[in-house]
Amino acid sequence: MEANGHQETRRKNQITRDNNNTKLSSDAEELDPWTAWAYRPHTISLLFIGACLLIWASGALDPESTQYNDVVTSVKRGVWAMIAVFLAYCLLQAPSTVLIRPHPALWRLVHGMAVIYLVALTFLLFQQRDDARQFMKYLHPDLGVELPERSYGSDCRIYVPENPKSRFINVYETLFDEFVLAHIFGWWGKAIMIRNQPLLWVLSIGFELMELTFRHMLPNFNECWWDSIILDILICNWFGIWAGMRTVRYFDGKTYEWVGISRQPNIIGKVKRTLGQFTPAHWDKDEWRPLLGPWRFIQVLSLCVIFMTVELNTFFLKFCLWIPPRNPVTVYRLILWWLIAIPTIREYNTYLQDRKPVKKIGAFCWLSLAICIVELLICVKFGHGLYPNPMPLWLIIFWISAAMFLVIFLLIWTSQLHRTLSRKRQ
Repeated sequence: MEANGHQETRRKNQITRDNNNTKLSSDAEELDPWTAWAYRPHTISLLFIGACLLIWASGALDPESTQYNDVVTSVKRGVWAMIAVFLAYCLLQAPSTVLIRPHPALWRLVHGMAVIYLVALTFLLFQQRDDARQFMKYLHPDLGVELPERSYGSDCRIYVPENPKSRFINVYETLFDEFVLAHIFGWWGKAIMIRNQPLLWVLSIGFELMELTFRHMLPNFNECWWDSIILDILICNWFGIWAGMRTVRYFDGKTYEWVGISRQPNIIGKVKRTLGQFTPAHWDKDEWRPLLGPWRFIQVLSLCVIFMTVELNTFFLKFCLWIPPRNPVTVYRLILWWLIAIPTIREYNTYLQDRKPVKKIGAFCWLSLAICIVELLICVKFGHGLYPNPMPLWLIIFWISAAMFLVIFLLIWTSQLHRTLSRKRQ
């Protein structure tokens, strides 16, 4: 019996391999002649090209060309070369993700960038706070300088008659702050990724609650009521969510019948098809369904908690490491997180919809969670002693009550489902 079981397993594995090979061969036949070269492996050719670049950059055949470099310059060049080699390996050899547009290699590269970011954060975690702040100068020369405190709630008057510049100076400065556009484009991107309007509003209101919770720690969170409720939630976040959901409905209702570039009848068609390569190949419907059951509710709630933690980490990292909001390092981190979040959401939604008894989360989900945890640890370690003001008592009571209500709600829900299943079995 055991031998027959092993033979059956081998037979199933062989069928799976044959199906995969058939799928790969059929995909290769369907490739457009103009772009087929980009989907064929060029690992050996690129390996030799990379080796030539290393020879040129390192001066391996001409050591005298680099003998006048100081130690700092040599170390910087060595670290960047090390990163480039790792990214090249990921570009060519890392496993592909669930995304194929504009090219699977792009998402393999993003996977490598996420790994490098995780490793760099781990290194930073083992440093002292002052050393970490000075280390940031290696990323940008303007860093390593203490930031001035900036509070948005010091004067919440809408009408300021004594101001010589403008009687609505507070509203004017808030409207033309850099965070206004960040709010709009940020929520537009989140809407495209999550594709569920109630869930987006939970995140929107939830983050405003996070700002209210931690405003005794960060001056940036000390906002006026009209800034938080009207400008953030009802204007910026609403417009971003509305525009994002309009984009979602456009792609959801689109007919996906892709024709190769070479088969386009004219130049305009070829240009449109080339630009279409940067849009989704097909549009998956996300079914979060948080009310499906208690466990699904916890899974969706965990996604919301991680989302808000990543956003909170942005502000706490800037505060602890002295990174100004307009510094390129902040922008690079946000862009990297956006690239990581796109396949992460796809993987997590696929994980939730999978009905297999044994399943595991994808690589990007694991990386996102690991990066979020390490960022949070950095904020906790480097923030020690920076927040002298205690959390107000009413906030502590509020969150303890909310946690108790959530636990009681889940217990009652679970109990009712258990009774319903018991009655059906009888």
